[in-house]
Amino acid sequence: LMEGARLLSQRRPGEAAERLEKAATLLPDDVDVAINLAGAHILQRHYNKALPILERASDLAPTNAMVWINLAAAHLGRLELSGTQQQERAIAAYERALELDPSAPHVHYNLGLIYKDRNDWPRAQEQFRRALEVNPADDDARHWLDQLAALEAARREAEETVVGDR
Repeated sequence: LMEGARLLSQRRPGEAAERLEKAATLLPDDVDVAINLAGAHILQRHYNKALPILERASDLAPTNAMVWINLAAAHLGRLELSGTQQQERAIAAYERALELDPSAPHVHYNLGLIYKDRNDWPRAQEQFRRALEVNPADDDARHWLDQLAALEAARREAEETVVGDR
């Protein structure tokens, strides 16, 4: 586990997965091993390998927010390639993580990205605002909040122009 975690921190998920697979064989009910192994798979974009590991971990440790955060990431996969069902499952897992830990890092930001992708700008803005409440230094959340505000202003201006032309 320690060696796998070290390799993950060095951004070497393939090597980490090898070590963590061995750890999972020795400690099949260890949630920390499961989280790290699934994380290695997620970093390699092997989402389907991560899902069963995290689903089992969610049964073993249903109150562990990190399990739900990683499960959301595995369900979602790559946002730009995700479908509605994948997004719905990810949203549900992220919401469960927030029930367990309202200040869980990056969860509101990731929810904001999903809602932005769905063109649900009010929900996206709300999530980016919440991300900034959790971490006022979250420049990415601030960027998207500013971008969505600019898009909203442009939409209003376009509507006013159309109404004014009538």
